[in-house]
Amino acid sequence: MTSPIVTTATISLEAAQALLAEARRASAARGFAATIAITDAGGHLRAFERADTAPFLTVDVAINKAWTAASFGMATHQWNQYMAEPAVAPLAHHPRLTPVGGGVPLFHEGRLVGGIGISGGTSVQDHEAAEEALRNVGFLS
Repeated sequence: MTSPIVTTATISLEAAQALLAEARRASAARGFAATIAITDAGGHLRAFERADTAPFLTVDVAINKAWTAASFGMATHQWNQYMAEPAVAPLAHHPRLTPVGGGVPLFHEGRLVGGIGISGGTSVQDHEAAEEALRNVGFLS
């Protein structure tokens, strides 16, 4: 019999805070005030911040981008392709699924450990800032 327990890896608080700081820097370098959310592998919020001048709508967007990225272990911009497929299109009605660039899964040693979501710039700026932050902290995406 196989074990009835499955252990999962997750991002530590220290790593989440380091990633948050890098994401803040990467967003500022691109000229926008960001809201940044980092989740664990189960999609639960681990670290979060909203810049003073970031619109309030960016709060839920950033959190849901991180959740979406962690849910399937793929970047949120990839969902646009999948939504064009009739078999997948109904997922567009899921209230948390966010198929907009800026959400990227966090991998460490080949294991999914969480997700990051950035909102406040264009979808391309959000995605680039997330990717840069991941590279600078040492996560693979």
